[in-house]
Amino acid sequence: MKNYLLICFLFLGNLVFSQESKISGTVLDNLSQPMPGVSIAIKGTNKGTITNFDGEYAVEASLGQTLVFTFMGFDPREVVIDQTLIDIQMVAGTMLGEVVLIGSRSPSRTVIESAVPVDVLDIKKISTAVPQVNLNQMLNYVAPSFTSNTQTIADGTDHIDPASLRGLGPDQVLVLINGKRRHNSSLINVNGSFGRGSVGTDLNAIPVVAIQRIEVLRDGAAAQYGSDAIAGVINIVLNESVGELDLNITSGANFSKNANKQTGGIDGETINVAASYGIGLGDKGGFINFSGDFDYREPFNRMAEWEGSIFNAYNAIERVGLSNGIDISNLSNSQIQQLGQQVSYFDSNFKNEIASANDRSALQDLLSMDVTESELDARGQQRSDYNMRVGQSALRGGRFFANLSLPIDDAGTELYSFAGISSRRGESAGFYRLPNQSRTYTPVYINGFLPRINSKIKDQSLAVGIKGIVGDWNVDFSNTYGQNRFDYLISNTSNASLESASPTSFDAGGFSFAQNTTNLDISQYFVDIYKGLNVAFGAEHRLEKYDIVAGERASYEQYTENGDVINNATQIPAQDFFGNTRRGGSQVFPGFSPENEISRERTSIGGYFDVEVDFTDKFLLAFATRFENYSDFGSTINFKIASRYKLSENVNIRGSVNTGFRAPSLHQLNFNSTSTIFNDEGEPVQVGTFSNDSRAAQLLGIPELKEETSSSLSVGLTAKIPDANLSFTVDGYFVAIDDRVVYTGQFRGPGTGTELDQLLSQANATAAAFFANAINTESKGIDAVITHNTVFGKNLRLKSDLAATFSKTKQVGDILASPELERAGLVDTYFPEDSRIYLEEAVPRTKVNLSNSLAAGKFNFFLRNVYFGKVTEASSDPLRQQEFSGKVITDLSVSFKATEALTLTIGSNNIFDIYPEAADPAFGNRSSGRFDWSRSAQQFGFSGRFLFARVSINLK
Repeated sequence: MKNYLLICFLFLGNLVFSQESKISGTVLDNLSQPMPGVSIAIKGTNKGTITNFDGEYAVEASLGQTLVFTFMGFDPREVVIDQTLIDIQMVAGTMLGEVVLIGSRSPSRTVIESAVPVDVLDIKKISTAVPQVNLNQMLNYVAPSFTSNTQTIADGTDHIDPASLRGLGPDQVLVLINGKRRHNSSLINVNGSFGRGSVGTDLNAIPVVAIQRIEVLRDGAAAQYGSDAIAGVINIVLNESVGELDLNITSGANFSKNANKQTGGIDGETINVAASYGIGLGDKGGFINFSGDFDYREPFNRMAEWEGSIFNAYNAIERVGLSNGIDISNLSNSQIQQLGQQVSYFDSNFKNEIASANDRSALQDLLSMDVTESELDARGQQRSDYNMRVGQSALRGGRFFANLSLPIDDAGTELYSFAGISSRRGESAGFYRLPNQSRTYTPVYINGFLPRINSKIKDQSLAVGIKGIVGDWNVDFSNTYGQNRFDYLISNTSNASLESASPTSFDAGGFSFAQNTTNLDISQYFVDIYKGLNVAFGAEHRLEKYDIVAGERASYEQYTENGDVINNATQIPAQDFFGNTRRGGSQVFPGFSPENEISRERTSIGGYFDVEVDFTDKFLLAFATRFENYSDFGSTINFKIASRYKLSENVNIRGSVNTGFRAPSLHQLNFNSTSTIFNDEGEPVQVGTFSNDSRAAQLLGIPELKEETSSSLSVGLTAKIPDANLSFTVDGYFVAIDDRVVYTGQFRGPGTGTELDQLLSQANATAAAFFANAINTESKGIDAVITHNTVFGKNLRLKSDLAATFSKTKQVGDILASPELERAGLVDTYFPEDSRIYLEEAVPRTKVNLSNSLAAGKFNFFLRNVYFGKVTEASSDPLRQQEFSGKVITDLSVSFKATEALTLTIGSNNIFDIYPEAADPAFGNRSSGRFDWSRSAQQFGFSGRFLFARVSINLK
């Protein structure tokens, strides 16, 4: 009987112990104030919750399980459940305690416990203090290993900022949203900008107000997440707040000594209105959060004055003829001679020479004379009237995101979804088409014209999934779709070869990229094996589609004088007075032709296995492998091994070794078009981009594209000094990439009627370029982060962060040119010197960020200094490769919490109005006054001081 009772007692005790109960309590900060938004996870599971506005929480859990409390800026707390009411107080610490979703598939893995370096950025908190409102620029000033700058005079790249990690390419960074792969932009960068030849992700399509935090994994992760993750992974975690309205209105402008054609003043006005609100769903903690914003950004110009020639003597005759009501589209020799006598500043000798000219050739020789200064006076104009726009483009856009979670039972099964849509319209300008150029048809544009690229960018995405527990396994099944479309309308322009018949605006076509990804992820955390074992495996199917759509015919064709389309080399294009060929297509951006139109698809399937073991309290070891097969180039398999060892409770060493790959994008495989690209001397070149399976590629010996492969190594140290509220991480890395895809230089035809000449003529181009696996590279560097928190009293707290990156990327070995290219002496064209500079030296290799945030009662003071290291002008001529020294940019803002719901902020980006080092005339890169600051070597831009004001309303 006693044994029977004992067995029943033990059975009932175990039953009670294993039953789930409602565990609740309140979380307070170190000042005994309630803490809303604290993450509470049940260790070893995917279950958890967050605290409400009053710091209260409730979660279903069993006695004996462990609750993990985490919040940005506070040390994590782990509490074993021994009662149903658990109140805790958090201690101000560092973000190294934040639980992360990337870098590890183990539940409740914090930053400091991770075997690889992960930055956690509290975007919700950061965005209230900093002047930046778009995500790229915000990250550029917050994350030292992240680089992004607004480009200028770079076609569509003016409207989408390329971004990178650790100095690698924009396409070597994988972007996730809530842990799911984000689609790429449809734009491929082919003009003069950082990331030339690459395809990135349009981060600016995501409203900042929709983001709770961002996790930046600074380590190769292709074995875990697949293609593109060579440099690392950026995971964007969306808002989950409920019953809380956030409204932010930010307005600002540049107040700079170099505004308004460098005379000083105000320009570049911006306004951003953003809002977010969440609604609770059901009684199990479900929610739907809606977030969106609207952007308005005016352009600015940092060109002082055009210093080159503008008018020849024939332009003066055209002006006089136009003022006399004469049709100047086809002046006869006698009309030219008569009008020449009426140009007031022509001297008598010159007038006599014009009058006595025997034929058109003699008149051409005479009237080619530069008369810029005299003609400016005659027209009552200034040189600055012929400036181009060197600065940011104009943008108008709106973005909307929704984030949904709906638990459907008490066992943890959850339906989830997130979706986004954005629309942006941009306007940028190209090089000014001057009256004395054959590109300008002066009967229509007597003073030349500044052509404009008007972009229409649409982005949409939808993810739907279900996750829960099947047996003892966590199962997550999801489907994510995304599409990005980029269309061009070219305005204030002309097709010069159409002369008077040309429209002044053109639909130039566009392109789109769509991606659908289906994922099945399965994992289980085994508490009783060693000190914890996490096993994860899964599969992925991805379908991608890339399309190019043709524009209207006049946007891409070249015409004869009679208006016939040029379709063979025997036809003569329309010519100007001097016999120069008038270029076809819409000026600044020739449209896509039906020959450019494509619709290409590919699929990939992949499977991964990921295991992470805490062998002891000190020793962690992780292994991951992934297999992928692509329908267009084959299979790849990659591995990763990572480890962390605790030297003490507060000191860890960590490291990883991995292989990786990046599949060439569908854009790189299939993009083909003709673009106007200006060389070092500012001369326009019509460059046709041909695919690698084209006849032009075969003629030159350009091989077909294959995947990039990589191997990398990372070693680091993390440490905390609790008594001093100090923590730091230091990580060194090495990344070797083989068969790196680049955009080649410009191959010109011999001009002797060869097949290549014919292909260039058909493309309305004078040179050809390709995407190619041209080089091998090595990147190495050190990342360091130091964080310190100080509490001076009840109402005075200081948080300081020092983050730095020191990196170097270089080409190694010989250029990977084919024997045909070597025999033709075209190796240096295959990978030209300016491409090397873009790769190695055109973005800062050193960046140091020191941020200080002081909370003093109702005031918060934010001070940030960012050092952007030296860069080099990207030029093919070594004599033009000017080096620009590093600079420190200072941001300052002050916030005042007027009420519990209302916060007012004023401040500045670049408060001391610092500019990059100016272009030295001795290097010859000013392009006759166009570029006082480099457009190819971007450190932090050249907008100057930006002042802003923000009103933040938070209603709960």
